[in-house]
Amino acid sequence: MRPWSRVVTWVGGLAVQTQLSCVSLGSGEEFLRPQLQSHYPISRTARASAGPVFKGVCKQFSRSQGHGFITPENGSEDIFVHVSDIEGEYVPVEGDEVTYKMCPIPPKNQKFQAVEVVLTQLAPHTPHETWSGQVVGS
Repeated sequence: MRPWSRVVTWVGGLAVQTQLSCVSLGSGEEFLRPQLQSHYPISRTARASAGPVFKGVCKQFSRSQGHGFITPENGSEDIFVHVSDIEGEYVPVEGDEVTYKMCPIPPKNQKFQAVEVVLTQLAPHTPHETWSGQVVGS
């Protein structure tokens, strides 16, 4: 299997192209995982990339809904996080420590969303699921 593949699907009359990466499980099995791209224009993403890195804890994340919230380390208002902005192999769960950058949410740009979210410390004694569905830990 190629290390990646492109798939074109039709959504509401529009062609949507998705890049898939081939991910190998230790058992020799392989599956295709979508390479999720941030849905922000390049300029907004570039501004977030140039900004500071913040620390926080995952308050809640719903894989089925594709979003959740992070409680910032400084105690300010919870930050929204979208599934496309999470990096790494694990689905976040309550109590996971994370680092992230912030990007304003359009159209008013008054609230912020976490981007470039990285799980730095998994919550202890909590099972974690990989994006492929494998459960790790207990």
